[in-house]
Amino acid sequence: MIRAQPFRHPLTVYYEDTDAAGVVYYANYLKFMERARTEWLAALGWPLAQVEREFSRVFVVTHVDIAFLHPARLNDRLDATVEVVDRGASRLVLAQEISRADRPLTRARVTLACLDRDRWRPARLPAPLVAAMENTQ
Repeated sequence: MIRAQPFRHPLTVYYEDTDAAGVVYYANYLKFMERARTEWLAALGWPLAQVEREFSRVFVVTHVDIAFLHPARLNDRLDATVEVVDRGASRLVLAQEISRADRPLTRARVTLACLDRDRWRPARLPAPLVAAMENTQ
């Protein structure tokens, strides 16, 4: 099977993203990854608000395994990627990376649970969203 390239979202490091040492504060990499996931779903044709409105589904992060390889600094132009590596009925496992000029700065494996918004219980991924994911692989 030929896999599509990971979804890529461009980012710029702003002053608010950095710490006293002038590098991106470690927790902000998680924010960058969150933005990339949000943009990825929108690029698939399923913005988060629409998924919630049409299917009463929300996504929550249940686990993150992250490696910090190199620092990013003020004004750096970065790319955040998203790639599905595993999918269950109500779970997604994504590989995410933050890079600068194709040099990996962080790598993460992020597990998301799909929940029923009203009951806050695991719920199946919406079939149209699954179909959109499959069409990009």
